Amino acid sequence: MPTSNVASSAATEPASRSLWSLGWQRLKRDRVGYVSLWVVVFFMVLGAAVWSGLLARGWDQEVGNPNTAPMWAAQEKLQHTGTSDGMEGATGPIIRLTPAEDPIADMLAAAEHNKSKYQTMEAPKTDALILGSDQRGRSVFEKVLQGTGTSMLVGIFGALLSVALGTVLGAFAGYFGGKTDDFLMWFYSVFTSVPDMLLLLAFAAVAGRGFTTLILVLSFTSWTGVFRLVRAEYMKQRSREYVQAADAIGASHLSRMFVHILPNISHLLLVQFSLLLVGLIKYEVILSFLGFGVGVKQVSWGSILGEVPTELMQGYWWQLLGVVIMMSTLVTAVSMLTDALRDALDPKVK
Repeated sequence: MPTSNVASSAATEPASRSLWSLGWQRLKRDRVGYVSLWVVVFFMVLGAAVWSGLLARGWDQEVGNPNTAPMWAAQEKLQHTGTSDGMEGATGPIIRLTPAEDPIADMLAAAEHNKSKYQTMEAPKTDALILGSDQRGRSVFEKVLQGTGTSMLVGIFGALLSVALGTVLGAFAGYFGGKTDDFLMWFYSVFTSVPDMLLLLAFAAVAGRGFTTLILVLSFTSWTGVFRLVRAEYMKQRSREYVQAADAIGASHLSRMFVHILPNISHLLLVQFSLLLVGLIKYEVILSFLGFGVGVKQVSWGSILGEVPTELMQGYWWQLLGVVIMMSTLVTAVSMLTDALRDALDPKVK
C-alpha cells in the first residue's frame, strides 16, 4: 500500500475516547439521567449559596406572625367575638369587669400612661410569606433553604469521607492480601455485625450534636460498602499487565495502588458516592429528628421534621410540605442519576 494511502487512512481513523468521554455521551443520550444531573447540580449550587451566606441568612429572624399560613393558601380565621351588650363569643356572652371590679386596673392605667416613655424596637411583622411562618414567626421558606444547605453539607462531606476511608482500607486489603487483608476484614466484620441504625445511634450518643460530629459519625459507619467493592476490584486489578509493567519500571506500591489502579476504578467510586449521598442525607434526617443530629441553634431537614408532629396536631402543615418537596426532589434525582451513571460508565455497555 502506498505511503500516502496509509497516512490518509490513519488520519481519518476516529481517535479513541476514554471511558469518561464515552460515559458522558451515553449520559447525555439518557434524558432522565441528564435532567437528574442538572437537578443535583442545582441543589449543590443552592447548598453552596446557603453555606456562603448568600441565601437564607435571616432564617432565624421573626419576620411574620406565628403560624401564618402561606400567602397562596391563606385560610379565613373564623373567630366569634362579642361584647356584654348583645354579642356572644364562642362559649357564650363575654362578661367584662368594670374598673372598680378589676384588681389590676390601676396598674394597667399607669402602664398605659407611661408607655410613651419607653421605646420598643419591634420589627414590623408580615403575613405575606411564600411558605408561611413557624411557631416563632420565622419564614418557613428561608428555614427550608437553610435546612437544605445543612443536609447537603452533611451528605456531601460525609459521603466524600466515607468513600475516601473505604477506598484506602479496601486498597490496602485487596492489594497486599495476607495478614493485612485478614486484619482489615476482621475490622470490617466488626462494623457490619451491628445494625446500621443501632451503630449510628451509639456513635451519635457518645459524640454529641453538631456539624462536625454528625459528618464523622455518618462517615465512620458508612464506609463498609465502599471497602468491600474496592477490595474486590484491587484483588482483580493487581495481577493485570499494566500493574506488572508499572512494577517493572520501578513504581512503588503506593504508586501502583493510587496512580495506576485507582483511576481505573474511579467510575465505580462515583456511583458509590451518589448512593452514599442519598443514604447519608436520610440518616441525617433520622438522627436530627430523634435529637442526635445538628445543634440546637442549627436547622436541617431532620430538625424541621421534628417540629412537624406538634404542628400537624394544630393544623399547621406548611413546614412539612416544604421539606417533603425539597427532599423528595433531591432523593429522586440522585437515585435516577445513580442508575444513569451505572449504565453510562459500565465498560461492558456498547
